[in-house]
Amino acid sequence: MLIRITRNLQIDERDLEEFFVHASGPGGQNVNKVATAVELRFNLGANATLPEPVKARLARLAGKRLSGAGILIITAEEQRLQSANREAAREKLFALIREAAVVPKVRRATKPTKGSQTRRLDSKSKHSALKRGRSTKDF
Repeated sequence: MLIRITRNLQIDERDLEEFFVHASGPGGQNVNKVATAVELRFNLGANATLPEPVKARLARLAGKRLSGAGILIITAEEQRLQSANREAAREKLFALIREAAVVPKVRRATKPTKGSQTRRLDSKSKHSALKRGRSTKDF
């Protein structure tokens, strides 16, 4: 089954692996008995539905969450319910993919206009004159 991320992007649910582990933090006795934290694994290298440029941007955005084998690992343990953590982990992954889907604007270097250069130099000379006027020494 395909999961729709954006209008043009979707991933196969079989590419997602979920592991449930014990969460740290509050929860009382329940924290030691129930595995509520979710570790969501997305095999980025083996994925066939995402375009290569999106994969490259996703790998860059993932940072240290991407393993050497090309597996993106997302963890969620904020909630006390396993189902809520599962949804939170999926939403974190989908948000990361949506962010990677945005093509960055190409920056084109431009020269400062003649007017902006003149204004900058005028401002500098006015500021210099102001500071010179504060001086107590006579030259």
